[in-house]
Amino acid sequence: MRTTDSSGGGDVSRSLELLWGTGERATQGPKPGLTLGRIVTAAVELADAEGLAAVSMRRLSTELGAGTMSLYRHVPGRAELVDLMLDRVQGETAHPAEDAAAAPNWRGTVEAAARGELALYQAHPWLLSVNQTRPVLGPGAVGGMEAMLAGIKDMGLTDPELISVIIMVSGYVSGVARTQVHAVEARTATGISDDEFWRAQEPVLAAVMTSGRFPLMAGLSAEAFGPGFDHFEFGLQRLLDGLAVLVERRANP
Repeated sequence: MRTTDSSGGGDVSRSLELLWGTGERATQGPKPGLTLGRIVTAAVELADAEGLAAVSMRRLSTELGAGTMSLYRHVPGRAELVDLMLDRVQGETAHPAEDAAAAPNWRGTVEAAARGELALYQAHPWLLSVNQTRPVLGPGAVGGMEAMLAGIKDMGLTDPELISVIIMVSGYVSGVARTQVHAVEARTATGISDDEFWRAQEPVLAAVMTSGRFPLMAGLSAEAFGPGFDHFEFGLQRLLDGLAVLVERRANP
């Protein structure tokens, strides 16, 4: 998956105005049927179905049955639209994080946030194609951060460390999500299932493994690469175990 767009790639001031202001500029005459909310919703649905590359002002005007210039009265361009799309879907993760924030400890918050973020990538794979190193912070993103901080403040860490916890967990989740999305893309692009792909390699690999050159690989059980093991959950729990050691150390120096 190639990164083609960047958060904050347009007029940042205008993106912030749309995210935090009324989102609409005054118009003459009766209230129009086309709104900023409808445009963003249509853009997200199109990106979910066909990928972010399919989203253009011209294509959206067709989907919405409106003139292209009508869209520009609400949003200045595609770059600012991407900022609005990002914040719209990022706001979806605020709800599980808010639920977890009511949990008795930080671990429940992080678990819920991690699973919620993975579900977000699965629902909107195009998120992985956007460079978000310089995010434009709208209500969706800030609301999610606020809920997350409310749930992990009892860790007893410094403010920079709390932010680092969020970055660490998000980096882990996005890595797993990228692998999952790439697997789906490979199956779609080739028309070959995972089973068919590995069966095609079986004759060569069988000979290699009996050669004695790779004894550790040859000695792995049949379940080693099986689909029954939840690698995401295993890694998440080990990450949490490591954080628990730090939390305990800070509580009992």
